[in-house]
Amino acid sequence: MSRSARLLALMQTLRRRRRAATAEELAGELGISTRTLYRDIATLVGEGAPIEGAAGLGYVLRPGFFLPPLMLGEEEVDALLLGLKLVGQRGDAALCRAAEDALAKIIAVLPPERENATDSGLMVPSEQPDGTAHMAVLRQAIRREQRLHLRYTDLKGQESTRIVWPVAIGFFAAVEVMIAWCETREDFRHFRLDRIAMAAPSEGRYPRRRRVLLAEWRAQLGIGS
Repeated sequence: MSRSARLLALMQTLRRRRRAATAEELAGELGISTRTLYRDIATLVGEGAPIEGAAGLGYVLRPGFFLPPLMLGEEEVDALLLGLKLVGQRGDAALCRAAEDALAKIIAVLPPERENATDSGLMVPSEQPDGTAHMAVLRQAIRREQRLHLRYTDLKGQESTRIVWPVAIGFFAAVEVMIAWCETREDFRHFRLDRIAMAAPSEGRYPRRRRVLLAEWRAQLGIGS
């Protein structure tokens, strides 16, 4: 591995971590010696990378630092562009605009040989699913950990009203599904977005943190974290 590739790999390793990592942990993951790791850290700090920490204490990359898309490999660029195209088709209006803006920013800083990256041959369906009507409200409720008042029609055509604690939205091939704790059923339930007739914020935040609820849902289904 070249030195420049090693430095980039170190930055990527730091970005993936939420807590400080020791030199031994970082060196082990990168397959280098701690001496080389210390040298690379010093090089990156000298070039302006916001790495905080010290030998014996661990290192962490300060939040808010982003590597420019210019430094991404071809496969990484393709992955990003494909993902943003999918968001543009499956998201609500705000997500679609954000995807378009992000796509424009990435394309603007790509090297000349990748200027036709959008014509890579990776295509997504042009139709938009029916479940996006309430997605913005659901996403906001998930972000704020806010209770939701739903009017929902089940597979048998029966309509009900529920107060739920939204946990996550799952995107599947044909539908989007909201995972939520239902106060009526006192258990987790899955709600197809295209069957939600009404979604409105209810009073107050739900009593347990979303990450706790998500962990409980995963445990109930036997899904690893």
